[in-house]
Amino acid sequence: MLDLFAAEGVLERLAGGRGTTWRAGDLVLSPVDGSAQLAWLAPVQARLAVRLDEEVPRSLRLTLPVPARDGRLVVDGWAATRFEHRTTPCHDLATLRATAHLLHARLASVVPERPAALDARTDQWAVAERLAYDGAAAARAAQGRPEPGFADLAAALVAGLDDTDLGREQVVHADLAGNVLLDATGVPLVIDFSPAWRSPLWAEAVCVLDAVLWLGAPPEALDEWRSGAHRHAMLRAALFRVFSDQPCDVARYAALGLT
Repeated sequence: MLDLFAAEGVLERLAGGRGTTWRAGDLVLSPVDGSAQLAWLAPVQARLAVRLDEEVPRSLRLTLPVPARDGRLVVDGWAATRFEHRTTPCHDLATLRATAHLLHARLASVVPERPAALDARTDQWAVAERLAYDGAAAARAAQGRPEPGFADLAAALVAGLDDTDLGREQVVHADLAGNVLLDATGVPLVIDFSPAWRSPLWAEAVCVLDAVLWLGAPPEALDEWRSGAHRHAMLRAALFRVFSDQPCDVARYAALGLT
């Protein structure tokens, strides 16, 4: 696999994520859940990444997929992207939200229709995303979770939902908060694209929630998400996260007072 990607240098595990991403020279190697998703995502990501890098001045960047020597995007369950030197993690919520707006505006124009490959995903994040938009299914699934208080938390989140419109759906990055770096010039660089076909408002709610939970953003950042469409986006974001977290820190979510 390393030879096919022309990977050089000593393997180095990278921090963050699920601990399954490695650097080899100028490549970042990550496991993927299947080739069908990458087959549509990688070309879109590559074209947009090149286009963004050509802009003057740059306002946003996207990590560039790298094919293997034989043209394959996935080799033995692994995919590669270009490693970016001299980057720092971005934890500033205002920058993260601005990045979300810029990225989703660009994605709306380059992916006009829902990719069918999204339906084939069966990973825990895809399952959690679907449950976030199906309250009855979420309530049933919660009964099977072993964490004390999980079913009550999920039920309270579901109880707050109605059919409030969250806006037009499109391809969004469903895990943005921990996947924005600042390059050497301070421009946001988006990595580890986790696609979903949902409202950008929902994706932004996930970003804000993650920033408060894990990146040190103040709890007051949730205040604007306690009414109207913003509230419903946040409730669905919270459902997505509690179901995708395995195990889920129930007390930490309950302390946010989202319900």
